[in-house]
Amino acid sequence: MTVRPESIAALRDIIAVSRETEQRLNIYVELLRKWQPAQNLVSPRTMTELWTRHIADSAQLVALFPEDRHWVDIGSGGGLPGLVTGILLAEQPGASVICVESNQKKCAFLRTVARETGAPVTVRDGRIESVLKQLDGPVDRISARALAPLDKLLDLSAPLLARGVPAAFHKGEDFDQELAEASQSWSLDLVRHKSLIDPASSIVEIRRAERRL
Repeated sequence: MTVRPESIAALRDIIAVSRETEQRLNIYVELLRKWQPAQNLVSPRTMTELWTRHIADSAQLVALFPEDRHWVDIGSGGGLPGLVTGILLAEQPGASVICVESNQKKCAFLRTVARETGAPVTVRDGRIESVLKQLDGPVDRISARALAPLDKLLDLSAPLLARGVPAAFHKGEDFDQELAEASQSWSLDLVRHKSLIDPASSIVEIRRAERRL
């Protein structure tokens, strides 16, 4: 299977990867293209920008937090960023990614990609809050992309945030407004990392989150 040169270039601007990892990511992209017409896994208008808009964008998490080996990705949908994280960590001993998704058809897609790529990804189907309450293994970081406003993400992530697990959320140009609204209910310690893909977007690192009384 040949990886498109422009695809490799987009990814290498973000993170250095092995030939095997490139091949795994290419398998993922081909499966996404195959399943997209029936499942609508990503916005149709971004199908011509998969490698930059989605793969490279998701890869920023592993580039930002290279020491993290155990991830929980909530509302995984088409696997962005959860599957990308898992594929990038596939060569790291003991790495694991749990993708939490309630849509059964999307769970089937996630499991197919995990199987075909050999990524260390486990899919848990069900409501996010319920699944997170049941997790008892090691978790280094929570992730989410294009799932919900910040205050809702904090509510969904609360079972792990309460354990001191940090988070990394992809956020867009409306983040300032989201932060103002979330700060009414949450006391936050966060760092905003400017996206390398979209100047209007950010990776928001939540180091601490506590509900206000």
